[in-house]
Amino acid sequence: MESLHAVSRWPVETAAAAVVDASGRVLGATGPTDHRFPLASVTKLLTAYAVLVAVEEGAVEWDQPAGPEGSTLRHLIAHTSGLAFDSAAVQAAPGTKRIYSNTGFELMADTVAAATDIPFADYLAEAVFTPLGMTSSTLDASPAAGATSTVDDLVRFAAEVQAPKLVSAGLVAEAVSVAFPGLRGVLPGYGMQKDNAWGLGFEIRADKSPHWTGTTSSPRTAGHFGQSGTFLWIDPDAGAACVALADRPFGEWAVAAWTPFTDGVLAELRG
Repeated sequence: MESLHAVSRWPVETAAAAVVDASGRVLGATGPTDHRFPLASVTKLLTAYAVLVAVEEGAVEWDQPAGPEGSTLRHLIAHTSGLAFDSAAVQAAPGTKRIYSNTGFELMADTVAAATDIPFADYLAEAVFTPLGMTSSTLDASPAAGATSTVDDLVRFAAEVQAPKLVSAGLVAEAVSVAFPGLRGVLPGYGMQKDNAWGLGFEIRADKSPHWTGTTSSPRTAGHFGQSGTFLWIDPDAGAACVALADRPFGEWAVAAWTPFTDGVLAELRG
C-alpha cells in the first residue's frame, strides 16, 4: 500500500505500520514489523479483550460490583466508574461522566485475577497472546499501559477483533458499541468532548472532533492510541484495521501526522 510510505516521513527514529483485513490478510506493511515497542494505552485493548474472555468463561460478570461504591465491572471498562485518571480518588458518581482512568483498568484486572486465581499478566497471555500466536507480546507493568508488542502481533489481534474466534461475535459487537451513551468527558490529547463515546475498553470515534483517526474514518471506528506514539484502529466500514507503532511520545507531531495518514490509508482501501 503506497499510503503506508508516509510513515517513513514521521519525525521518529523507528516506526512500523500495517493494514489487515478481517480474514487476517495483511494488505500492506512498512518498517520493522517485528520490533518490540512499548504500547502505552494501546495496552487497554489487550486488557479489555482478556476481560471479554473472562466474561464469556463466566469468571466475572459485567454487573458485579467493582471499584467505588455503586460501580460495576462494566463501569470500570467503560471509564464511567467515577475514578480519577491515575488515583483512587472518586470524582463523580458511577455512570454520570466519562473520566478516563488508568486506575479503573488496574482495578478491573485485579478483579479478574482474584476471580480466576491467576495473575493478570499470566491470564492475558493464556487468554489472548498464546491462542493468537502473539509470541512477542508481554504485559510487563500496569494493565492500563504496560504492554510491549510488535506490529506483527497486533495485526493478529486486529484480525481477531474483526472476525472473533476467542469470544462470541456478539460480545465483541457489544465491546465496540457505545456503552453509557451521551456522557461528556476529556479525550486525552484532544480535549473535552460533548459526547465522549466509548465502548467496553475500545474508544469509539463517533462524531468526535478533533480526533486521532481520519477525517474520513467511519463513526463506528474503534480502537485506541497510546502516549508512546502508538495506535490501533478498526474501521468496519472500510473492512480493515491499521496498526502503527513508533518510538516517540505522543505530541504535536502525532496530531499532525496521524489524521492525514489514516485518510490516505482509507482512500487507498476505498480505491
